[in-house]
Amino acid sequence: MSSRRNFIKLLSSIPFAEPLFGSAQAAAAPRDTAPGQMPPDQMAGSPVGDPLPGQPWKVHDRTRPQARKVAPGMPLPTPGPASDAVVLFDGKDLSQWESIGRDRKVTEPKWKVENGYMEMVRRSGSLITKEAFGDCQLHLEWMTPTGTPPERRGQMRGNSGVILMRRYEIQVLSSYDNITYADGAAGGIYGLYPPMVNPCRPEGEWNAYDIVFRAPRFNGDELTRPAYLTLFFNGLVVHDHVELLGSTDTLPIAKYEPHPAEEPFLLQGHAGPVRYRNVWIRRLKGYDD
Repeated sequence: MSSRRNFIKLLSSIPFAEPLFGSAQAAAAPRDTAPGQMPPDQMAGSPVGDPLPGQPWKVHDRTRPQARKVAPGMPLPTPGPASDAVVLFDGKDLSQWESIGRDRKVTEPKWKVENGYMEMVRRSGSLITKEAFGDCQLHLEWMTPTGTPPERRGQMRGNSGVILMRRYEIQVLSSYDNITYADGAAGGIYGLYPPMVNPCRPEGEWNAYDIVFRAPRFNGDELTRPAYLTLFFNGLVVHDHVELLGSTDTLPIAKYEPHPAEEPFLLQGHAGPVRYRNVWIRRLKGYDD
């Protein structure tokens, strides 16, 4: 498919690409693929970028090891919102969201709502929150539904993302038995770190993300504090207060660009389908605030 970076590069100026699921498919694996060899289309997606500081890998390095698979404890954590949380989706409506497409137009959201979840709808854009957020605790649950054609693999299978402040992406992908470049797998900080382990559940079963995000700080054009991110994926720590290098929308490597202290976040309409439920967020304050 076309470069995911070209898609994400537009986010900070809010021209979101239309979802691709149902309109494009990855090529089937060659018949002569050797046993145990990765079919080329499994690694298709964004191009390889620059070396990552402090790591022996490049951005989207195809040789980076896959995260070790771990079965999470069951049942998965599905906490309800605290009294100070902003409920963004309670299974009933999309009143907290807007839709933004490739044409930059803000419209009423067109994702499907049924049976307590919301699901991507082809060519309906990404969902973006009406409210802006900075430092936060975010909970959401997501699923890749069954029935996706088996020839769609890698980045073309269940692809969405939680993009904080329109810039900093945690990948959503069908990753139970669907291989791609390691920093593009479910739970990965896109283009920076794979999850430390892979606790993804099979298609048709729900996954849970619990995110603690500390937004970057700027003094004019100067970065005074980078962003930090912690992620619990199905109850397991897969990122532990990781320092971000900047926006995931740039190649050959992430970099910071000044932006407001609070901005909306989005659920990306990409190569789904993907469903979401139980979405809520808390603004994080200091100890004495």
